[in-house]
Amino acid sequence: MREIAMDTETTGLDPAKGHRIVELGAVELVNHLPTDRVYQRYVNPERGMPKEAFDIHGLGDDFLRDKPVFADVVDDFLAFIGDDAPLVVHNAEFDMKMINAELERAGRPPLPVTRVIDTLKLARDKFPGAPASLDALCRRFDIDVSAREKHGALLDGRLLAEVYIELLGGRQGGLSLEAARPETAATSDAARRRPAPLPPRLTDSEREAHDRMIAELNDPLWLKTDAPA
Repeated sequence: MREIAMDTETTGLDPAKGHRIVELGAVELVNHLPTDRVYQRYVNPERGMPKEAFDIHGLGDDFLRDKPVFADVVDDFLAFIGDDAPLVVHNAEFDMKMINAELERAGRPPLPVTRVIDTLKLARDKFPGAPASLDALCRRFDIDVSAREKHGALLDGRLLAEVYIELLGGRQGGLSLEAARPETAATSDAARRRPAPLPPRLTDSEREAHDRMIAELNDPLWLKTDAPA
């Protein structure tokens, strides 16, 4: 199963007020595991960068001035995410609002919300009342964020992929659709074998009662010398 974990960086919070996307980042997952396929583009927002947004991601006017506008990257972005792969997004309401506003400007249909898996909702359902930001979830799952000096769409997309896997239950080692190899099974059996047997739980009176019952049996099978092994 193919899924796309993705994130955006923007000039602000509301496309209705003229805010635009300045970076797109996406990570491909197959069967809930990241592959080596990623997508990342910086985008010229065709407007100035507010200081509040610059302080978050560090993408300024000088850096973005020579980058392509969204209309120039829309085709390769849509090709990467495909037509039906579920989109894994943290706080999906915001990112999808920004992406669909850009798609509308470029004359493209919006991405349907039915494709979206919101990890913010997953986290709030799994850990009610606990902090559910991407940073908080990375701390909860002990995910390394040492490379993250500022927000970045591709870096956050990679972190999101790891958080998503943990929200689904984590990478459970040892689970495989392949049959266990004989030497692996033998090793596992040996590891489970007790170094010394447990002491019997029968009392003396119970053992005597058992012996009396055996003595009353007529020609028990296990005493026959020709009994099958």
